Amino acid sequence: MKNITASILLTLCFVIISGYFLSAQESDTNQKTGLIYKFNIKDEIAPPVWHNTKKALREAREMKADIILIHMNTYGGMVETADSIRTAILQSKIPVWVFIDNNAASAGALISIACDSIYMRSGANIGAATVVDQTGKPLPDKYQSYMRSTMRSTAEATGRDPDIAQGMVDPRVYIPGITDTGQVITFTTSEAIKYKFCNAQADNIEEILKITGKQNYKIVEQKLTTSDRIIGFLTKPMISGLLIMIIIGGIYFELQTPGVGFPLAAATLAAIVYFAPLYIEGLAANWEILIFIIGVILLLVEIFAIPGFGVAGISGIILIVTGLTLSMIGNVGFDFTGIPFQGVVVAFFIVIIASFFSLISSFFLTRKLFGGHTMFGDLALLTTQQSNEGYVSSDAHYTEMKGTEGIAFTMLRPAGKVEIEDQIFDAVAESGFIDRGEKIRVVKYENAQLIVRKV
Repeated sequence: MKNITASILLTLCFVIISGYFLSAQESDTNQKTGLIYKFNIKDEIAPPVWHNTKKALREAREMKADIILIHMNTYGGMVETADSIRTAILQSKIPVWVFIDNNAASAGALISIACDSIYMRSGANIGAATVVDQTGKPLPDKYQSYMRSTMRSTAEATGRDPDIAQGMVDPRVYIPGITDTGQVITFTTSEAIKYKFCNAQADNIEEILKITGKQNYKIVEQKLTTSDRIIGFLTKPMISGLLIMIIIGGIYFELQTPGVGFPLAAATLAAIVYFAPLYIEGLAANWEILIFIIGVILLLVEIFAIPGFGVAGISGIILIVTGLTLSMIGNVGFDFTGIPFQGVVVAFFIVIIASFFSLISSFFLTRKLFGGHTMFGDLALLTTQQSNEGYVSSDAHYTEMKGTEGIAFTMLRPAGKVEIEDQIFDAVAESGFIDRGEKIRVVKYENAQLIVRKV
């Protein structure tokens, strides 16, 4: 009897102790703190935002975050950048939420629809995803067609109405009770909730956590380093355009002056600053940088080694433009799958427009410099030292050479060297280029150089 009583008491003790440990373990589980990784999209959708997004997704994976939260307020931006971001979000194994603080227009709407959950502040908007140019004018239908398809497929992937998503792009879409033809769809917060393009209204992130029952979650915010900010700045389309202008302008100026000097150094530095952040971002591949370098070499060979202007020069120009353009888009080799046609066009026109303005401004600046006029204000000497006032040249022989004839010792483009009476002189063509060996005549002496004309 005593043995039975002892066994019962031991069993009861075991049950009590086991229950205590199980209860404590369950309590610890309930109080476990989750991790939310938060980053902002509050600027124009452009390569810097794509850089920050890639960093956010990578760091969230490394931290084993439970949720990625985007704090958004944007009027849109570049479609090709938005497409890269939405693809990365759709492929993320970690759920991605977005809190629309005020606006998610155009490219911002595409990114938002790619997220697993959408939360909006009272008074916020989402939609208006028609593709437009810099003036706000809608682009031709081939651009709209790609955006329509992208919006539809994104909505389908996240369980939202694809017709409504398409209606945010195409004003011809008619959805009874939502929109008439001729108007693109833009939802307020309450409308987005009604048509399941928003999970709930929340005025701040803390309210989102309360609504979703994630009160024990810790929020880690993205911290951008100095290098992140520098890369973001240098990959902005406007900065890329300015760097291209320096590259083209530096090459042009170097071709107008004998020797190697500051213009070539400026062009080289600009090329390094242009390609380096794009290479780091994985946009500029080795072969794209290589064809740019080959293009520059071909152009120099055409100018200094081959008379006239032919295949080498034209090929050089094509390779330079191709290298600069392809370095701005995320193609893999010659595979352009998933690269929006508009993205290629935008990159191409950035290169062409920047090159055009660079050549035009360089041309007029060169004429000013070599024509004896200045546009540098107080940085240049504007007075003329007249010979009748006692000023004389250190070598008056040059001023007496007006009218003498000789031959072009090198090609003048427009600067070069000429041979007169078995002596070599620096000279500048008065207009156009002069091929090597052609007869020339000295027309005047200015800026310590002979000005010559083809006979």
